[in-house]
Amino acid sequence: MTAPIPSSDRPRVRLKPKANARALRHGFPWVYDNDIVTDRRTRKIAPGSVAVLEDDNRSPIALVAVNPVSRIMCRVLDRNPEADLNGAWFETRLSHALALRERLFDVPYYRLVHAEADGLPGVIIDRFGDACVIQPNAAWAEAHLDLLTEALVKVAGVSTVLKNASGRTRGLEGLDDLGMTLRGQAPDAPLPVPMNGATYMADLTGGQKTGLFFDQRENHAFAARLVHPEAQVLDVFSHVGGFALAMLAGGAAAALSVDGSAAALALAEQGAEATGVGGRFATRQGDAFEVLNDLGEERAQFDVVICDPPAFAPSKQALDAGLRAYERVARLAAPLVKPGGYLGLCSCSHAADLGRFREASARGIGRAGRQAQLIHTGFAGPDHPQLPQLAESGYLKAVFFRL
Repeated sequence: MTAPIPSSDRPRVRLKPKANARALRHGFPWVYDNDIVTDRRTRKIAPGSVAVLEDDNRSPIALVAVNPVSRIMCRVLDRNPEADLNGAWFETRLSHALALRERLFDVPYYRLVHAEADGLPGVIIDRFGDACVIQPNAAWAEAHLDLLTEALVKVAGVSTVLKNASGRTRGLEGLDDLGMTLRGQAPDAPLPVPMNGATYMADLTGGQKTGLFFDQRENHAFAARLVHPEAQVLDVFSHVGGFALAMLAGGAAAALSVDGSAAALALAEQGAEATGVGGRFATRQGDAFEVLNDLGEERAQFDVVICDPPAFAPSKQALDAGLRAYERVARLAAPLVKPGGYLGLCSCSHAADLGRFREASARGIGRAGRQAQLIHTGFAGPDHPQLPQLAESGYLKAVFFRL
């Protein structure tokens, strides 16, 4: 194991005089490139290196991870500039994260680490029983992946650890897209995951992201409260059956899942069989907007309709187009809801805040000629904690209307 680098030998990065050092001292975890003095020495710091961040008077503020090729040039790792990123440091962070999840859940299926909110910037770890999937979405995490993996095995007691390298964030950090097995052996079949009385099938190596979206767990549970024994439900952008399986487990009569991915729908069908509701579950593959339009022309009606699309506004530059897409989803989905039925609309775009997303959804419902009551607003579950100083950590919104 490499000896820790004394703080006196670590690189230094310095804030410009007009940078907001107070925000950093109060918990904001990022420093953008235009707030850093970027001389030739700074630009030569290797991506993922650990450095001491100083204010414009050269007083140390924090220990940071540096990536000169990223817009987020520094990520705060520790408020103590003298901290060592050794095995014990990682074990402490992971133990703190695990204690929360073990208090919340009886079985080990959850998001174990949610990046900045759990003190591990850019790091996502989802747990599937005896297996964990890591997304090291920042250069410093990639550079310290061995230490992180060793600590994870020690703290969580898992035998399998996989690396998932998909997603646009790694590209922004200058990282590759090569996944791999870090410990143990990758499962050769999808794993069953129990949630809300249903069983979901998670493909840890070939599925989207880490294989399953744990963040909608609480919203799945709310949707299940809206059904009755005769309820017909529609789940659009359903992935592996998210809302549909939860509503079937909650007592709905029948569910239709719509998604563009045949592989995801095949996993949804396996999940329906594992849940014991295969006879009440159907799928329809195709572009969601086209299917919504076709269902409207067919005059199909459902008691509950849920639409959980991908991030239409992944950045501020895409916000206007994203809001128009959310409005269009609402406009096409609203006519499919029976009078007195329910429409749930979701957004995982951090650039579209709750207010703008809710307005776009209401506008689409109004354009469809429907009247609505907003009955519930949902967010990601508590295994996806938010860092109060970082708005981006509160990315998921779900709004439920009675039409």
